[in-house]
Amino acid sequence: MAETTVLCVDADEAERDRTTAALSTVDGLAPTACGSVEAAVGLFADESFDCLVTAYALPDGSGLDLVAAVRDTSPDVGCILFTDVPFADIDTDGAPHAVVDHLTRDSEADYEYLPHLVERVAAGRTHTSYPLPADEDERQAALAAYDPAGRASSDSFERLTALASRQFDVAVAFVGLVDAHEERFLACHGAEWDAIPREDAICTYALLEDDVMVVEDVAADPRFTANEVLPALDVRSYAGAKLTTPTGEAVGMFCVLDDEPRQYTAAERESLRLFAAEAAERLELHRRLAATERGA
Repeated sequence: MAETTVLCVDADEAERDRTTAALSTVDGLAPTACGSVEAAVGLFADESFDCLVTAYALPDGSGLDLVAAVRDTSPDVGCILFTDVPFADIDTDGAPHAVVDHLTRDSEADYEYLPHLVERVAAGRTHTSYPLPADEDERQAALAAYDPAGRASSDSFERLTALASRQFDVAVAFVGLVDAHEERFLACHGAEWDAIPREDAICTYALLEDDVMVVEDVAADPRFTANEVLPALDVRSYAGAKLTTPTGEAVGMFCVLDDEPRQYTAAERESLRLFAAEAAERLELHRRLAATERGA
């Protein structure tokens, strides 16, 4: 079983030792410790952690300052404020969007509970600002195999999206791969988009669907009413079908977008499934060719 890596941050050395000792009592938890915001940010720059456990008062900032800093590079890391400062006394105004668990350390029972909270936060990814598929880990592993160089684009994807744009009479058609933190476009006919943050992508939600996802009017959908990126890109309607590997992981989407609300018939949805299947086959071909070249 893979270890759950935890970074424990506290200016008090004795408290750091006590916290890491509590975590070490549970098999599968691997704690690392440091004493400041600067040191923690440096560790996050060099390695990946599944969870952050931090005190509130640190010598060069607060625990919420640290959460904001690490989320710049690790936006889905689980964060726990483990502190003797009551939640009512914590200044949340400076970090209104920080999503953390708060556990007050008053007694030994709190140290005994901490490892279980860490496991829940790390395994459940409860702090992401967007929903995750149940098979997210498998999906990311598959994506790494299908896009080893970070960009598997080719003229064939460009031609496919151009054909889809004409067939559906829409402003934009694209092939996108959804990685851990953003959606990257392998081809995008009708726009010059490279990537957008995953929390802003409609495809983030489409990955959760069993079939084609259609949003007839993006502006009227409560999932996207606070989204500032989609209006800026003039996205008003959406239809997307998943790019599924032979082993069943959805690594991305084939989508058509328009700048006005519209519906999609059953026949159009079936056509979109066929476009997605064709794009998935081309991705598989890229994977096989890349594997052959690496073995040469």
